[in-house]
Amino acid sequence: MNDIRKVLGQITQLTSNIETNYPELYRSLDENPMTIPAKNHPHVDKEALQDYLESLKQLLKHHLETHKKNG
Repeated sequence: MNDIRKVLGQITQLTSNIETNYPELYRSLDENPMTIPAKNHPHVDKEALQDYLESLKQLLKHHLETHKKNG
């Protein structure tokens, strides 16, 4: 259970960072297919949370790579 809490904490921290520093990206998070469960009562385990965390990291990485500021 502590592992799940750790991953949830990382998701919360990363989501907060995106919300604060990349609001244009944050607005698109609710459109991310990873956040839409395919079932009425999906089973969310550590692996699913870890996958979601990785998808957030990749989304932010892609955003940073494609929106580099010259300076």
